[in-house]
Amino acid sequence: MFKTLMIALAGLGFSTLASAATLVEGQQYETLPESIDTSVAEDQIEVLEVFWYGCPHCYNLEDPLNAWVAEQPEDVAFLRMPATMGGDWDKHAIAFYAAQELGILDAVHDDFFDAIHEDGRSLTEVDDVADFFSGYGVSEEEARQALNSFGVKNLVNQANNRLRTMQIRGVPALVVDGRYLISPRTAGSLENMPQIAGALVEKVREEHAD
Repeated sequence: MFKTLMIALAGLGFSTLASAATLVEGQQYETLPESIDTSVAEDQIEVLEVFWYGCPHCYNLEDPLNAWVAEQPEDVAFLRMPATMGGDWDKHAIAFYAAQELGILDAVHDDFFDAIHEDGRSLTEVDDVADFFSGYGVSEEEARQALNSFGVKNLVNQANNRLRTMQIRGVPALVVDGRYLISPRTAGSLENMPQIAGALVEKVREEHAD
């Protein structure tokens, strides 16, 4: 009970900080050295999650982040981008974009995380990923074709170029409006990251209104 009370009090204390008026650059968030183009309509605000399937912190962020996303109005567009830092990171990025190309990403995403962090599967080899994808209405051959396709490789290269532009060296990270970066360090915890994102969305709305 004491632990629950302390968590509740901590949440109340943080809620007073998570507003556009009280955000401090360099504390709750950072501004990217170079802005990136967003992929949403002009009347929308992009919130981009940069993640790696193999990252336990990214896995632990999923539940609070998904809950936050579900509460957002139509002017907030949430997107994901896998980080590409070589090795297994790139292999998982290929799996992400292959699932997207196959039209099964929404169904696969959470289960892919679970398979790695709950079931101990690495899912880095093409045959293993193809076998995993075959449980979502595609054949193993279709999955292999997607995993080896030029289109998927091009998307991974694009993600790598964006990552370099943003100079993000760790995950998870949230990027709001292609300009504002939130990390676990700036937010203070994984659970705080969506709340800081919400405050930055409010900040961007105010900027657009000026």
